[in-house]
Amino acid sequence: MIRAILMDFNGVIINDEPLHLKAYQEVLKDEGIDLTEGSYYACAGMDDLTFLREQFKLVSKNLTEEKILELTQKKTAAWRGFLEKGVPLFEGVENFIKKCEKRFALGLVSMAAREEINHVLDSTDLRNCFDVVISAEDVSACKPDPESYKSAFRQIDQIRTAQNHYPLLREECLVIEDAPQGIAAGKAAGMKTLGVTNTFDAETLRQAGADAIAKNLNDWFPDAIVEVFSKTNS
Repeated sequence: MIRAILMDFNGVIINDEPLHLKAYQEVLKDEGIDLTEGSYYACAGMDDLTFLREQFKLVSKNLTEEKILELTQKKTAAWRGFLEKGVPLFEGVENFIKKCEKRFALGLVSMAAREEINHVLDSTDLRNCFDVVISAEDVSACKPDPESYKSAFRQIDQIRTAQNHYPLLREECLVIEDAPQGIAAGKAAGMKTLGVTNTFDAETLRQAGADAIAKNLNDWFPDAIVEVFSKTNS
């Protein structure tokens, strides 16, 4: 039975992948790098540091730690500027989270910077919905490495056991992701996975290992989650 849900952030909760792409394009253009949409989405699951290193590597350019800090700060500033008109949450996702927080332990697991996650949580009604938040600063390896989901699992298990619940099992955790790298990370962590077709198509997510596919999370209710993922194999 599913007892905890671990959700990705960009592309699952907030519809800002196009905004990150645009922000990166603006920042990298000044460095002589023409970032394409394909190059951006091929790096889904990377944190800012890893992403920038990859883009500079592709064009055989050196990248210093000072330049990384400069570019990440510029990129975050551009992204926040785009959000001044409003936080683009996916339609129905806030209602989905509100439904699920009454039934499951909830974790947010992202390779986004904590500053960006906090900005969105503080700008919406979602701040108190999550028991655990894992950001890029909390792990040493990006998705598809399972470290982020394993870390979230340990933290939620600690919270639950402190509340006198039985120890949590990994197969009792559902990972919700929009990218194949995230699905792969969840599967590698031994968890059930639900792919959301916000960024990649259903076939791509299934090939990555998604146990089920959703077009809109608000179509899912807690009872359905328990029933569907009690039948899937880990």
